[in-house]
Amino acid sequence: MSLARPLLLATLCLLLAGCGGFKESGLNPRNWFGQSKPKETIVLPKEEQDTRGLVDTVLSLEVEPVPGGAIVRARGQTPTQGWWQAELVPMPVDDRGTLVFEFRLLPPVTETRTSTPQSRQIDVAIFLSNIKLEPVREIVVQGSSNARSARR
Repeated sequence: MSLARPLLLATLCLLLAGCGGFKESGLNPRNWFGQSKPKETIVLPKEEQDTRGLVDTVLSLEVEPVPGGAIVRARGQTPTQGWWQAELVPMPVDDRGTLVFEFRLLPPVTETRTSTPQSRQIDVAIFLSNIKLEPVREIVVQGSSNARSARR
């Protein structure tokens, strides 16, 4: 057995042991976007009309780094059960690097119950590639009464 293999193994162990600071580093993709914060809604010009309404309240926003980009997840609260065809509709990126998504969905077809708040929550997600994320410094998801944002 040559000395090269144990030496290589020892070097790799030392390198990995020194990576503790990487966790808080800006180079770590998990630190690219922090926790979401409340934000005022942003009015943007409409290029095409979407007939779906906005969710009443945006409860949470998470930006999860994945290989090749990030997944933007949002949870919204509706006034009743039965809302459907939910989607994050992207608006154009502004000159400050803000990417705004409208949380759009369709109302129930028939009359539905109000029930518990948990039963009226809807989750949506969208994948953004690294290319689309390059000019983005802030991601905003907005509903009819509020918006949430996550910044790099």
